[in-house]
Amino acid sequence: MADNIARVFADAIATNPNRPLLTWYDDASGDRTELSGATLANWVAKTANLLVDEVGLAPGTPAGVLLPPHWQTAAVLLGCWSAKLSVVDTAGDVDVLFAAADRLDEAQSWPADERYALGLSPMAAPLRQVPPGFADYVVEVRRHGDHFTPQPGPGPVDAHLLRRAEARATELGILPGARVLVDATRHPDPVDWLLAPLTQAATVVLCANLDPARLPTRLTTEQVTHSIP
Repeated sequence: MADNIARVFADAIATNPNRPLLTWYDDASGDRTELSGATLANWVAKTANLLVDEVGLAPGTPAGVLLPPHWQTAAVLLGCWSAKLSVVDTAGDVDVLFAAADRLDEAQSWPADERYALGLSPMAAPLRQVPPGFADYVVEVRRHGDHFTPQPGPGPVDAHLLRRAEARATELGILPGARVLVDATRHPDPVDWLLAPLTQAATVVLCANLDPARLPTRLTTEQVTHSIP
């Protein structure tokens, strides 16, 4: 396996970038969003370009991420790791902060030079009202290019995260090329719902507020081969 997350992601989508890589469900809102590998790669590239070209961050810079499991969270995390940033989720000094709209009060306590709010709305709709001191991530990121070339080699935490991801893939029974359904409430750690599947070139059906009554049909329609307990 590659020694850096950006390469692991690229390898996972290389064979068939047009297949569904991440399918997002929120059974509370009825939202369903499906991203191919190519589409997610575009969001990742735009995020990395935002961080490097606009914010001017260098490898190793700390980035705060206060986001739940979500397809936009995948774009933010993979964008940060592509730019070789060090992602943290506990309060401290960071140069950039990404926060969900329902965690803005918590985000206010974080010292950060640049702050981006995410509404996590269906169809990546912008925020109706951007909070003071924040920029709207989906508005800002769309201005940037669809391609980004990561620096070679691993970021500061890549080796640790990839070791954890490989171990979790084994523990969770994720096989190479699987189509995996993940309950986002039970597995909020991105190592479980994002990185572990990527190490196996697996695709993910990520479900928030999972309705058990909908599960049998979803397993069939999404052609799921493995559900993470």
